[in-house]
Amino acid sequence: MRKHLIRGLIAAALLSASSTAYAQPAPDHRWSVDFGIGWDRTISGNINSGAIGTLNGQAAVILRNKYDDVYGTGLHVRFGAGYLLQEESELRVAFTIQSLDADLTRMGDLGLSNLYGQYDDYQAFGLDFGYRRYLPFKHTIRGFGEGLIGVAVIDETDVLLAAPSANFIGTATDFYDKTAAFTVSGNVGVAFAVRENTDAFAQVGLRYTTGMSAVDNLNGTGLDTINDHSARCAVPFSIGVRLRF
Repeated sequence: MRKHLIRGLIAAALLSASSTAYAQPAPDHRWSVDFGIGWDRTISGNINSGAIGTLNGQAAVILRNKYDDVYGTGLHVRFGAGYLLQEESELRVAFTIQSLDADLTRMGDLGLSNLYGQYDDYQAFGLDFGYRRYLPFKHTIRGFGEGLIGVAVIDETDVLLAAPSANFIGTATDFYDKTAAFTVSGNVGVAFAVRENTDAFAQVGLRYTTGMSAVDNLNGTGLDTINDHSARCAVPFSIGVRLRF
């Protein structure tokens, strides 16, 4: 008798939970679009590695340069869209444009001269897909966390080399070829409701981009490994607005 009673109570509880879930109202605004602008700070990754070899018939020493040495903090613009599966969970797609200006960089030595390099600006166009989870703090404030994977198309990167004392100047054409790199990223942020269907948000995250495609125009010089390890990890921060409809 007790077993039948327990089974009946369990069945009733399951039925009640199922009915409650079924009866839960759908979100008023399932679709959303957003626009954000912000900055990227590279925390790891080499735009070129170190090597010893020959260039223009002279002994050359190439020093390692990190992305942060050459590009520093860059601008990104982000367009996104989302679809609410439930009130707190959302499928996401985001398109990101990145642009980082390059500084003149000491590359190493060529013969008795210092060797300098001027890289092209870093330009990338990314498309990411992922999932976001919201956490209500107050009626008008929600935190969120998201994870995304995607691909970034990075423009061809050349570098202009110059060694003043050796009277040498030349361009390493296609130092990196145009590249489709794999990306993985995660973000956390806060959204503030400013109108019934409009939010302002701020977010910060971590984004990993696999290495760029090296062009082997330095084969036989001993310098052909300087662009082998070009994966990049950055911390993006952005602010923006989100419209729900």
